[in-house]
Amino acid sequence: MPKHKGFPSRFPGSDFQFTIRRANPKGVTPIKALERFKDRKSVDKRVDTAFITTLWNYFGEEPFERGNLDAGRLSWFWGREVVPADPDNFDPASYEALIKINVKIAQVTFPELFVADDPFEDDAENDEDDR
Repeated sequence: MPKHKGFPSRFPGSDFQFTIRRANPKGVTPIKALERFKDRKSVDKRVDTAFITTLWNYFGEEPFERGNLDAGRLSWFWGREVVPADPDNFDPASYEALIKINVKIAQVTFPELFVADDPFEDDAENDEDDR
């Protein structure tokens, strides 16, 4: 099972896991789409945001192996923000399966992750120095 070194194992201060430590001896847990309801708890929404932010910061738009990413956590995003990199040759029960972030959907669902820095922010600091 490929491991993503440096990827956080869980949401800080909680039991919401992002990765698994070892391969499941009973077989790979397949990724399947789970519905996210609007009335979810705020902590669930924060965990979702933290996970997709970490995926984006770690992998960006490039395809990546599922590896040790938790199937349960991926399933909350499956078919929407996270999709197979090659839908024709995808095995949902493989640690080597290539997946990627669907940037268009992720931008709609988590717009705060894709907001560019204010291009005028540096100018404001320079203006203060000119006085």
